Amino acid sequence: MAIHFNDHEVKSGLKNKTRLKQYLTELFEKEGQGLSGLNYIFCTDDYLLEINKQFLNHDTYTDIVTFEMSEDPDVTEGEIYISFDRVKENAAKFDVSTEQELHRVIFHGALHLCGYKDKSKKDKELMTQKEDENIKKYFKKA
Repeated sequence: MAIHFNDHEVKSGLKNKTRLKQYLTELFEKEGQGLSGLNYIFCTDDYLLEINKQFLNHDTYTDIVTFEMSEDPDVTEGEIYISFDRVKENAAKFDVSTEQELHRVIFHGALHLCGYKDKSKKDKELMTQKEDENIKKYFKKA
């Protein structure tokens, strides 16, 4: 099982990668989801917009696009693309640090791969609750 963090045309400044990998491994275990591999790609708005258009037929900017690559529903092999431009903008918008917003989106993608959705109001509320729990727990351990 491997978790990788990759900067593509951006510098995410992600800290404590080893600790974060361990935390993400524990998150998947806690959620009862196997994890074969996970690849985070931090990129620009324009790069993620092209992925959004090409694979999802959405012509809109977004902060994250998550792909499940595994054919086994019990074991995740995923790719998560995160727009660092959106992360910085949302951090300012929600008056949180860029580091905290980056982790929120990292956990958001992992939660999607664990089966959480965010299309309905009820699903969004649960997703936000799970993001908040993970942010609090992760930064409390720091």
